[in-house]
Amino acid sequence: MTSVFSAEGKNIPCTVIEAGPCVVTQVKNAEVDGYSALQLAYDEKKEKQTSNSLLGHFKKANTTPKRKLAEFGNDFVKEYLLGDVVTVGELFEEGDWVDVTGISKGKGFQGVVKRHGFGGVGGQTHGQHNRQRHPGSMGASSYPSRVFKGKRLAGRMGGDQVKVLNLKVLKVIPENNLLLVKGSIPGAKGSYLIIEE
Repeated sequence: MTSVFSAEGKNIPCTVIEAGPCVVTQVKNAEVDGYSALQLAYDEKKEKQTSNSLLGHFKKANTTPKRKLAEFGNDFVKEYLLGDVVTVGELFEEGDWVDVTGISKGKGFQGVVKRHGFGGVGGQTHGQHNRQRHPGSMGASSYPSRVFKGKRLAGRMGGDQVKVLNLKVLKVIPENNLLLVKGSIPGAKGSYLIIEE
């Protein structure tokens, strides 16, 4: 993340995303596949780290092996063919609104206060000495004699797929394949994202 100044002089927080160039590695159509879509590939990968089946898949598109493949519904403005390169400059413009999907940062095993916003069990003055951040009472007595499924308890937090809707594109830098999006997006630095208009 960084920040840029608007024309009015406001300091706007934004995220810099390297978006592309992506190669079209498969064009799906209703006759063969039952639906129409484009498969895009991004990020160079060594040949020795790629399986033979994927090497053949990339060879068909006349491109080098890529690390990430993603499929998009075929509602692009222009028709793309196998092996075409899709750049950020031809898809996005300043002022567009985009949805960004990514895997959120993993936080490990967390307690109920951090994970679900519980208040903890009372204060230290209520006859207890080590239960401040615990969940407290969680079930009925002899019936049902168990905790119901779905009870919000401690556990692993983060590492989930998160989609952030309606982020404004502040700037497009086509020569460096960069996209400046207002606000924050899910995921750590260097993680993969899916950007949809």
